[in-house]
Amino acid sequence: MGKTAKKRSVADKVRKVKTSTEIKNNPFEVKINRKKFDVLGRKSKHDVGLPGVSRSKAINKRKETLLKEYKQKNKSNKLIDRRIGEYDTKMAPEEKILQRFAIERQRAHEKKNMFNLNEEEELTHYGQSLSEMEKFTDLVNSDDESDEKGLLSAELTASHFGGGGGLLRKKTPGEHPDNEGGPKAKSRQELIEELIRKSKQEKRERQVLKEEAHELTEKLDHEWKSIQTLMVHKRPKAQQEEMPKEKPKMEEYDKMVRELGFEMKAQPSEKMKTPEELAREEREKLQKLEADRLRRMMGDDEAAVAPSRNHVSADDIDDGFILDKDDKKTLAYQDGKWNLDEEPAEDGEKGEEEKSEAEEEGDGGSNEEDEEEGHGGNNEEEEDEEEDEEGEEEENGHSDLESALESEEEEEGVEIKPKMSEEDRKAQQEAAKVELPYTFAVPESFQDLQKLLRGHTPDNQRLIVARTQKCNHPSVAEGNKLKLQNLLGFLLEYLGKLACRSPPELTTVDKLIPEVYSLCQMFPEAACRSMQTIIGDAAHSMEEALELKGKSPFPTLDMLIHLKVTALLFPTSDFRHPVTTPALLYIGQALTKCSVKSLEDVTSGLVLCCLAVEYVSFSKRFLPELINFLSGTLNLAVRDKTSSAVVVPPFRSTGKYSNLLVLSDPESWKSWSRKTLPLSATRHVTLKNDVDADHYRLTCLYTCLELAKRCCVLYKDLPSFTHIFQPITALLSRHLSSNFLPESLTDLQASVLEVLGGAPLARSRLVFDKKKPVPLKLFTPKIVQVLDYGKKRGTTREEKEHHRLQHKYKKEFKGALREIRKDTRFLAHEKLNEVMTRDAERKRKVKELFGSLATQEGEWKALKRKKRK
Repeated sequence: MGKTAKKRSVADKVRKVKTSTEIKNNPFEVKINRKKFDVLGRKSKHDVGLPGVSRSKAINKRKETLLKEYKQKNKSNKLIDRRIGEYDTKMAPEEKILQRFAIERQRAHEKKNMFNLNEEEELTHYGQSLSEMEKFTDLVNSDDESDEKGLLSAELTASHFGGGGGLLRKKTPGEHPDNEGGPKAKSRQELIEELIRKSKQEKRERQVLKEEAHELTEKLDHEWKSIQTLMVHKRPKAQQEEMPKEKPKMEEYDKMVRELGFEMKAQPSEKMKTPEELAREEREKLQKLEADRLRRMMGDDEAAVAPSRNHVSADDIDDGFILDKDDKKTLAYQDGKWNLDEEPAEDGEKGEEEKSEAEEEGDGGSNEEDEEEGHGGNNEEEEDEEEDEEGEEEENGHSDLESALESEEEEEGVEIKPKMSEEDRKAQQEAAKVELPYTFAVPESFQDLQKLLRGHTPDNQRLIVARTQKCNHPSVAEGNKLKLQNLLGFLLEYLGKLACRSPPELTTVDKLIPEVYSLCQMFPEAACRSMQTIIGDAAHSMEEALELKGKSPFPTLDMLIHLKVTALLFPTSDFRHPVTTPALLYIGQALTKCSVKSLEDVTSGLVLCCLAVEYVSFSKRFLPELINFLSGTLNLAVRDKTSSAVVVPPFRSTGKYSNLLVLSDPESWKSWSRKTLPLSATRHVTLKNDVDADHYRLTCLYTCLELAKRCCVLYKDLPSFTHIFQPITALLSRHLSSNFLPESLTDLQASVLEVLGGAPLARSRLVFDKKKPVPLKLFTPKIVQVLDYGKKRGTTREEKEHHRLQHKYKKEFKGALREIRKDTRFLAHEKLNEVMTRDAERKRKVKELFGSLATQEGEWKALKRKKRK
């Protein structure tokens, strides 16, 4: 079979060679593209050859050009000579070499002398030459250092290093030891006190000498500075001739550079602390203050609580190493036995003290006997004088040691306070009990918050909330975040409760708002949810009242407070906000749906208008409900309703409640004075007589005019400003009589009319014309008859040339598109060939790997069978 297959393949190859040779030799198979004439400079497209020869030529051409570019894509294998002047034919070779050498030297110089100072420049400090500045080389010793440092007197050496025996054996010249009638020998105590007195005197003398030397030095320095300007250093003539007479002036740039070089650098400040660190410090501070308050409340003395001062040796290097602990037991000797218990240890300490005192008495026993004998020979007056002197010496003998101890205590910050009396301690306890605690736990319910704040002043309530927030900051402990979020909701509810009390505690509300704001900044999402709940509940209650009764009362004072807090806590200028937008809609609904039946309703409506103006003061959003309520309020003050403007609900032109702001006495305006509307008037207005009622009506009217003026200023840029404020303009100019109004109200009325009159004229609306516009006259069109169809011919030479170029452009454009498509197809084919080649190579390698693995597996199985056998 293998031999027959080989024979067949050879026969096929012979047949193919014969057919190709037959086609080449057959003249009828040759394709000839005949050309009519030769054109000079034009490429010949009339090839002669077999079918498909031109296509193979195009493919070969693409392989030589396009395929090479594709394979060399993203490859850079060219060497570019970037030497100076290499491609500049105008530069001479010597000039190229000089420029290259100069740049090479410049680079070497920059690397070598980058950090070297210029030795020719003169160094200065604040504009003064360092060589000419005064050098203060005089060393002035401090006050603590003595001039005779390190020198010890003979007496001091004998007293400290001689064991004290030399002082006792020291005698005056010519004194006999057995002479009892001579001058008395000094005791050890007297000699020590005399030594201390002498050392103090020497110290004082050295201090005086040092101060005198310091004063003389300062005086000499001052005199030297006064005559220093008179002394001028003159150079020799040879040096003066060498030196230039005039120095060149420095430029402004060099002066600025030197000033910047010697400018004072900014000192490093303390590290900025994170909010968590600040909160932790605040909590620790409050805990310390609370512990101090509890200590004072229990009557503990501050000196007893103060930390004890341990003795520090002069050889202590303060490395934290503790050799002996404070809890080490003290050895004691009692009744001939060692005692290691705690209580007898104290007795042992007393015994040791007594023992040491006895030893001291033993050392100076002879001296004391001599003292007693010497005193026995004198009179009583001398004894009294000696006792007084001894007392003074005992008081002043160790004054320097006491002052040193006091200075050490001052340096360590320990204050020595006298013990407090019982009365002072009781007064301190009472003051600590009355004092406000410094640490508080977060209330878990609204009732707990009420209990916590009940009975405190507004300032103390604010302090309690602030300290609660600081002691339970979220960064201090886990779980505080949820507690403070609940506290924020309780505080908002508490503000409403404060407003509902009689009388309303508005001062406390004002004090608590900053703390609510800080919690809102810390937890904005919780504040948003709480306020949305409050506004949503109020809106639902209003809708229910409207559905059941057909009318709804105005919002109560607690809701007005919540609306005001909303404007303080959240931005009102946003186009859409999850809190302020529902609040603004609620205000508009209340101004439209709530009926006006009393002066309390008028007050509530004016408060809502104030809140609405505050809400839209930045965004300048137009609220038609606001303008409608203000015009209706002004209409309430008009006596004659027949010619007044049209009134929109919730107001009525006629009826029982249409004259709420009409004065009962026309002369009551004379005793009126300007006042502000109290917020408590939204609940109940206390009026004693008709004059008070008229005064309150005038106050409401004044507030309404002020709001109208603010609205005019706010909306004066609107295109329909005049049309919007037309009802208010008509009421103020025609219907509201100024004869029964005080001067301040008439002035305000005139200012509102002035603002309304100074507004730009209203623009006319765009409407269609009533008649159809007359068309313009048109000339009769010129009609040209076209007789030639098919060929593109022009009438003039330029048109013909234009048509020819246009036709050629289209032809070349089509040819270019055709070639681009062929190039794209060729590249796609080559890419596909590359992918197929890679895949075939990968399959081949995979087959080889599988084959080798199969071979190994077979060998392993055969080896395994042999082992089993």
